[in-house]
Amino acid sequence: MATRPKPKEAGFPRIDYVEAELATRPMPLHELPRQVGIDTAMAVIARHHARIARAIEMFWGTRDCVEYIQKLVMNGGDGFGNARIGFKPEVVSALLSLSTMHRIER
Repeated sequence: MATRPKPKEAGFPRIDYVEAELATRPMPLHELPRQVGIDTAMAVIARHHARIARAIEMFWGTRDCVEYIQKLVMNGGDGFGNARIGFKPEVVSALLSLSTMHRIER
């Protein structure tokens, strides 16, 4: 009677960390300096909505900034009376990140 070969294990290979490589691995996003997060989020917004990015830069550091960002997300408009269907997911994520980072700053 013929025997079947043992099936290979499925799944991901085991991760073995090499100490020398840990120092050069990219930092997780939550460990990056705060200004890097702000700059990254603003770049996303500026790429899709330059006028909104300029308005956020103008409001940044004031108590109205978070309120403005929240109105943008909730209303889907651009804050200047122009109605929109909504924002792309990456823009919403960037807006929410900025809102959180602004709260941390104050």
